[in-house]
Amino acid sequence: MSVTPEGLKGYTTFESVKKRPDSQLEKDIFEAKVYINNIVEKPLDEHEELPDELEIAWLKVAQFYALINSDESMAKGYKSEKIGDYSYTLSDGSSLTMPDISSLLAEFIPDDGGNKGFFMRMRSL
Repeated sequence: MSVTPEGLKGYTTFESVKKRPDSQLEKDIFEAKVYINNIVEKPLDEHEELPDELEIAWLKVAQFYALINSDESMAKGYKSEKIGDYSYTLSDGSSLTMPDISSLLAEFIPDDGGNKGFFMRMRSL
């Protein structure tokens, strides 16, 4: 199972994403897939049934890429912008940031062994 343009349109509340052509949404979804595959241990394609956490993370990142890729002003960062009924304000020089999906991906991130504790036994001399 994978995220589709129809699924992304059903998930998002942003009109600019809903109106984006499917061919462009497919590219946004692919960008999100590459981003997540670089973080998780098992690539998204290798799951027979995509866990809900991975699907939501994929949708969030794909939505982010769709927003950024659909409007140059968002990528550059305007002071304020209105999209449908939603408005946002950005300070000068800032831009939209990637959504925090770390909690959704936590169980799928490989353990590099660096967090293992150690056991030390001491005795008096």
